[in-house]
Amino acid sequence: MFERPESGDRALLVALGIGEVADLEAQTEEFRDLAESAGASVAGIISGTRRQPDPRFYVGSGKADEVAAAVEATGADLVIFNHPLSPSQERNLERHLRCRVLDRSGLILDIFAQRARTHEGKLQVELAQLRHMATRLVRGWTHLERQKGGIGLRGPGETQLETDRRLLAARIKHIERRLDKVRRAREQGRQARRRNETPTVALVGYTNAGKSTLFNRLTEARVYAADQLFATLDPTLRRVDLAPHRSVILADTVGFIRDLPHELIAAFKATLTETREAALLLHVIDAADPERDAHIAQVESVLDEIGAAEVPVWRIYNKIDRLPEAGAVEPGRLCGDAVWLSAATGEGVDELQQRLARHFSESMFSGWLELPASAGRLRSRLFAERAVEAEQTAPGGAMRLRLSLPERRLRGLLREAGLDEDPETLRAASESV
Repeated sequence: MFERPESGDRALLVALGIGEVADLEAQTEEFRDLAESAGASVAGIISGTRRQPDPRFYVGSGKADEVAAAVEATGADLVIFNHPLSPSQERNLERHLRCRVLDRSGLILDIFAQRARTHEGKLQVELAQLRHMATRLVRGWTHLERQKGGIGLRGPGETQLETDRRLLAARIKHIERRLDKVRRAREQGRQARRRNETPTVALVGYTNAGKSTLFNRLTEARVYAADQLFATLDPTLRRVDLAPHRSVILADTVGFIRDLPHELIAAFKATLTETREAALLLHVIDAADPERDAHIAQVESVLDEIGAAEVPVWRIYNKIDRLPEAGAVEPGRLCGDAVWLSAATGEGVDELQQRLARHFSESMFSGWLELPASAGRLRSRLFAERAVEAEQTAPGGAMRLRLSLPERRLRGLLREAGLDEDPETLRAASESV
């Protein structure tokens, strides 16, 4: 009986075109990048086409024999399939190839496990891995199906497999409870931003499109950015001042990819909530990528799946400095809801900031407001927000403040103070007092 090896990163890749596939070569190249991002040493790639997957081996018995011969010839420790495999297909392939077998979902989960840095990110990845593993306990270890033996352990009782399943379910529930606490904390943060009338702008896009580089350019942050798939996973929020008294919260989110595992979408629900509840999405696109149209369709599909299809979207065509025709696109050029720029060089970024400022600009209240003497806390809030340009004392101890701030924000502060939220009812009779 085959015993699965515990390590080894020399990998043989298997990528098939199922049905009619127009971009098999591009998909295979992306698959190689994924494997190398996980740290695999690619020993070779086996490709081919099938009308439909084989229920036993996915690839068919003939192709399975070809893969087995390649494993023997290359000395591969691992075979990675660019397709989702059922638990039985993985088990059959491991027995036939006599080496470890990993499918596309398992590969992406491994990359996420390497990239996660924050406590929340690690919990999300572990949850996704456990959910994926829960259906794959039966593999090369037939001893898991046996009952325990030995003094005091004979007779009816749990098999090792049943014990592992029970422990796995308990661990999943434990992580879900811890993630619920994280989600509640994030929800409190979102409620605070709503009270402060601060909109959220989320960066979304295909992995390696340049989201983190643009995020760093707009916020002067130092989020890790690299020319590789899934360079960053953990969501990052930063305040960006677009104009006086006008700020937004910019959110850098995890990148999407073709056939993103459902386990990851479920596990990263807390992270993706920032996308679903954003006031605006900036869909960052690699303008120099020959597969950009296919990647745009993939991102839009994921946005629809997570319930964010109704959020307004601007397309941000990034990396114009890599376009083959130098100067082919004017930096900052607007075309409908699209902006062309280079986050790496900064070309066009100023135009994006100006457009965001115009988009989120709103009617300003500018003038004198008369507040009762009891509104001392409101006065302090207005000073803290640098909205007070001048102050006078009115008869009877009332306060007259010359203000300049967004009217929507002023209405919210008046409502919190228990006053009439219409500023016009409190406007001083004359602005020349």
